[in-house]
Amino acid sequence: MIGRLSGLVAEKTPPLLLLDVAGVGYELDVPMSSYFNLPAIGERVTLHTHFVVREDAQILFGFLSLAERSAFRELIRISGVGPRTALSLLSGLSVDELVDSVTRQDAARLVKVPGIGKKTAERLLLELKGRLGDALPSAAAVQAGDASHDITQALVALGYNDRDAQAALKALPPGIGVSEGIKAALRSLAR
Repeated sequence: MIGRLSGLVAEKTPPLLLLDVAGVGYELDVPMSSYFNLPAIGERVTLHTHFVVREDAQILFGFLSLAERSAFRELIRISGVGPRTALSLLSGLSVDELVDSVTRQDAARLVKVPGIGKKTAERLLLELKGRLGDALPSAAAVQAGDASHDITQALVALGYNDRDAQAALKALPPGIGVSEGIKAALRSLAR
């Protein structure tokens, strides 16, 4: 319904922002990553928004970048992750850090965000794998160089120890894809 707002910053009280748009004050919840990059009170800003209507509230969320809003929308699609949890994640991690964590399946980084437990972090990683990268253009660079990590994880999941997996990984040519790398590593380990 409301996709973008441009106006003057009227008040800033973390994580809330009051934006004056032609005399109408819009109250927006913003992630801390956006909050710290807002201009001073009285200056003009444009925010990409996401409007949430619930039975008991209507809440407007604001983001300085489209990537942040896209990540927010992907997060709230996950069962059990509401707007507040998504906002907390984007306050604790940049979009690039979130994409990197999902790509590397790094739950430890997500658990460091307040309000995110181990089970929630694991569910987020599982649900977002493959989805977050498609939604955000910055993910392509992260995913391109991560084949070695995925190959190692696959070998360990198949029962090989880390030392053998790393040795097989070193024998692979640089730039090999994940599926080809796994096959080649299995051939070298079978010898």
